[in-house]
Amino acid sequence: MSDKKNFFQNETICAPACALGSSALSIIRISGPLSHQILNKVFRPATADLDVKPKKLYFGRIYDHTRLIDEVMVHIAVAPASYTGEDTVEINCHGSSYIVQEIMRLLIQEGAVPAGPGAFTQRAFLHGKIDLAQAEAIADLIASENQAAHRVAMTQMRGGFSQEIRQLRSELLHFASLLELELDFSEEEVIFADRNRLLDLLHQLQETIQRLCHSFSLGNVLKNGLPVAIIGPTNAGKSTLLNALVGEERAIVSEIHGTTRDTIEEEITLEGIRFRFIDTAGLREANEEIERMGIARSHQKIRTASLLLLVLDATQPDSFHEQLHNVTAIASPDTQLIIVLNKSDKINNNNPLPEIKTNLSLYAVTALSAKYHLGISALKETLVAAVNARFDSSLLPQNAVLVTNLRHFQALQQAQKALDCVRQGLSTELPTDLIVQDLRQALHELGSITGEITNQEILANIFGKFCIGK
Repeated sequence: MSDKKNFFQNETICAPACALGSSALSIIRISGPLSHQILNKVFRPATADLDVKPKKLYFGRIYDHTRLIDEVMVHIAVAPASYTGEDTVEINCHGSSYIVQEIMRLLIQEGAVPAGPGAFTQRAFLHGKIDLAQAEAIADLIASENQAAHRVAMTQMRGGFSQEIRQLRSELLHFASLLELELDFSEEEVIFADRNRLLDLLHQLQETIQRLCHSFSLGNVLKNGLPVAIIGPTNAGKSTLLNALVGEERAIVSEIHGTTRDTIEEEITLEGIRFRFIDTAGLREANEEIERMGIARSHQKIRTASLLLLVLDATQPDSFHEQLHNVTAIASPDTQLIIVLNKSDKINNNNPLPEIKTNLSLYAVTALSAKYHLGISALKETLVAAVNARFDSSLLPQNAVLVTNLRHFQALQQAQKALDCVRQGLSTELPTDLIVQDLRQALHELGSITGEITNQEILANIFGKFCIGK
């Protein structure tokens, strides 16, 4: 841990823990060796003879020499019993931007330095209060906007994911140590590591890693939302459908063909799942350069979306085949597809829906009227069902461990590749030193997830995404 601490200067930092702006209250945090000393220079307890001690709240006043700045509540913590693992102070003041700035000025004047993004959480990591995966989960918790994302972030912040990774690494480290020992006694040809037991362990570890990797598709959706492209020909009602789904007039609706020239994105949350709807330009041959650019962007969204809502005009069934052919030529074969037959209020409801065939992964065909909001609720239910059908529902229980971070997912993939090489090396009886090399790579990748193995560049990238004051 001492090596980690060398990554930063042992300064006392300060920052508002709340965004600046008028509010009832605000919190200013101080962390570092001079925290208590700096507080004593600016804070006067309401009772002059009060002996200020840690772990309690104290009422008093902040002064700039003799000028009163604010009446505040102060909480004091002593290392290591604090969030950062250092001596810390939290000043609860009124939420005036002027008051916050004045208190910050005083703290800096007395020796503190402004904290950078994520500086407090980074110190918590460097002092061993949390590991790197838990630190990243804190950022996810702050950014969570629905129950599912909150639940996954809480599980990770409490160490559920880290515990699985540490268990994997611990079991692998045991065998790696035995193989390393064999290298020390190579001349005696002593065998310490049972190869059959190692193969059994590899099988168990790779199953666990595969499960975690598989969970990333769902974890990424819960964290970042599912991209849903609303596509189809001009005047089929795509923009009207977007407005109906989000419940507001977000996109311009017109009878003129080619009104939508660029993509428009809006989000809604349905049963804990965040959907990112993308209204696209109508698919057709365009003469104008601007419309051609919009259609090119539509093609890009079709290629990258996880789910497609193909909106077709129910009054023009003869065009269905051509429109499906156009989409099939662009979309990935495994992309989920829901076909929306819009303007169903204009057709005879007694007539059955036309048969629709496609090579894409067609989930459902639904008829509705976006203009009159008929069938919108049923479409929302279909969207949720499509997501549940696509992802493993066994991953959804309370406290389920899901991979939501791309860095973690990539590290797990690299660890899996290294373990594949170990397995192949054992089956072909490669020299022990080559097998050990692959084991070290797997251990390195797993250690990089929790921060047992890391570097300053990774830390700067991770904590630089935090807000200042956290």
